[in-house]
Amino acid sequence: MSITQENRPELYEEVKLYHNSREREKYDNLADLYAVINTLQQLEKAYIRDCVTPKEYTGACSKLLVQYKAAFRQVKGDEFPNIDTFVKKYRLDCPAALERIKEDRPITIKDDKGNTSKCIADIVSLFITIMDKLRLDIRAMDDLHPELRDLVDTMNRLSILPSDFEGKQKVGEWLATLNSMQASDELSESQVRQLLFDLESSYAAFNKVLHNAS
Repeated sequence: MSITQENRPELYEEVKLYHNSREREKYDNLADLYAVINTLQQLEKAYIRDCVTPKEYTGACSKLLVQYKAAFRQVKGDEFPNIDTFVKKYRLDCPAALERIKEDRPITIKDDKGNTSKCIADIVSLFITIMDKLRLDIRAMDDLHPELRDLVDTMNRLSILPSDFEGKQKVGEWLATLNSMQASDELSESQVRQLLFDLESSYAAFNKVLHNAS
C-alpha cells in the first residue's frame, strides 16, 4: 500500500528559516543587505538608461551607500569578511553595484583628487546619517554630536557653499545647543522634530546649490 500525502501531514507544515529571535534577526539583516545591493544595482542601470536625472541619481546613490555600510556592519564576520563573499554565496549579479561600493561615491561625483568631491559626498552622508538617527528615535547628545560636528566642519571646508548658506547657520546653531548639554542629556520630542525639519530644509538647499553649480 502506497503512502499518500494525506497520511503525511508534515508535508503541509511551514518550513522556517529560523527557530529563535537571534536567528530571525540574522536572516532579517541578510535580507536588508541583499535588498540594498539589489536596489543599488537597479539604480545604476536606471542611470545608464537615462531613466533618472543626475540630481536624483546622486541623492539616491549617496543614501544607498550609507545604508549599505550600515547593513553590511550587521552581517560582517567570519562567514562574510567582505562584500564579495556575500555576493558569491547568494549568487547576486550586481557588477555595477559592486563598482559603486568599491568607489564609495556616485558616478556623478568625479574623483578629481581634490577636496571638493569628497566634501560633497561626506556632507550628503552626514545629512542622511543624522536624519536616520533622529527617525530611529536616537536623541542623546553623545549619539548626535559627532556627526553634527563633522557636518559643520565639512560644510565650512566646501568652497562652493556661499558664506551665508542657510544650512551652515541652522546646523551651527544646533551644534551649539548640543555643546551646552551633558553627554547623557537627550533632545526633547519638540527639539527632535525641529532639528529634523531644519536638517531636511538644509539638505534641500544644499542640493539646490549643487544643481546650480553644475
